[in-house]
Amino acid sequence: MATAEPDIRRDVIIVGGGFAGIAAARHLASEGVEVLLVDRNNYHQFQPMLYQLAASQVGISQVARPLRAIFRRDRTVRVVVDEVTAVDPEAKQVTLADGAVCGARALVVAAGATANFFGIPGAQEHAYPLYTLDDAIRLSARMLADLDRADTLTGGERDINVIVVGGGPTGVEIAGALAENIDTAVAAAYSDAFARGITVRLIEMAPSVLGGFTEDSQDYAIQKLRERGVDVRLGVGVNEVRDDGVSLEDGTWLDGDIVVWTGGLTSTGLLSESGLPQGKGGRVEVDADLTVPGLDGVYVLGDCAAIPDSNGGPLPQLASVAQQSGKWAGRNIHADLTGGAREPFRYRDKGIMAMVGRGAAVAELGPARRTLHGPLAFVSWLGVHATMLSGAWQRTGAIASWSIAFLTNRRPQVVLGQAEKS
Repeated sequence: MATAEPDIRRDVIIVGGGFAGIAAARHLASEGVEVLLVDRNNYHQFQPMLYQLAASQVGISQVARPLRAIFRRDRTVRVVVDEVTAVDPEAKQVTLADGAVCGARALVVAAGATANFFGIPGAQEHAYPLYTLDDAIRLSARMLADLDRADTLTGGERDINVIVVGGGPTGVEIAGALAENIDTAVAAAYSDAFARGITVRLIEMAPSVLGGFTEDSQDYAIQKLRERGVDVRLGVGVNEVRDDGVSLEDGTWLDGDIVVWTGGLTSTGLLSESGLPQGKGGRVEVDADLTVPGLDGVYVLGDCAAIPDSNGGPLPQLASVAQQSGKWAGRNIHADLTGGAREPFRYRDKGIMAMVGRGAAVAELGPARRTLHGPLAFVSWLGVHATMLSGAWQRTGAIASWSIAFLTNRRPQVVLGQAEKS
């Protein structure tokens, strides 16, 4: 733990430039509070659209925005691109990879999460997670490389099998996007016969996909996935992942050239080493005011936090939860610094939604969960996510890419790079 006199001192340190960290920093900047925002990357990534980057439906510039561009008008926010190697909650200090120690009057940990492989043999080594920008680029490059490789072969050697593990929103969305690509972009760029040799399978250990959605929405998503040719297998888990496929718990073996892992999240090693109390999934349980119990002035937000809802259970790991809690934490921190009183976080439930493919989506809006399916939900998804994008360039680019991807058989973005999993 960091115990030395800080090399850098600010009013507030924020670890993580995700939705929660950005929202907190923006509010504090509006109050003139000096903020140090630390992230290993120099950009903010828009996670809800990473599956579209992996499917070549949008480009990198639509899902990533430089942190310094976000705060270019906020003179009180200093962005540091570095790895946080240690967090000392008691001292409200963090240590950076270059050895610098940073201290503050308030500490915000919004370090995100990482893929949870649940100890399944071979999963971490052979599967492609889909949680970060780098994940999406690697997956896109691998899929494009496999297409080009298969195009040089003949007969059954040309077949490509893609297995998606996990039936949550990300799993449903990437499976739907890949199936759509096969029917449109791949068939147009190569041939219908080539496209028919590509299979997409979705494996979910629960009895349905989209846990947390209504049964009607779950049934609609399954129906649309199967209409698009996705082989949906429910109620069975993965026993092992190898470089040539997966073994299921019922003894079934599935050939797989590419295994996409969307099976859940867990905390980063940084949290485990910090001494912060962790609960299920490694998430840090926080009080209603978003502070860690017993650690005054230490806030944990975003995917690494178990923020209590009105019934005492944790709120879901959603962008809207992260954004709202980040802004709320900013208000509470400002109160801490000025002698005011904190207020318990009140989440405004805007609903949940998931894309299944062109013209097909599910949306359950507001706390009453008004349910939409089909084209209207599809348009709602596009509108909500365009609004959530942080910059005008990102919104304009995304709308242009969607128009090409969803209205034609072409894909506007082709990402080439290192195809091997790393």
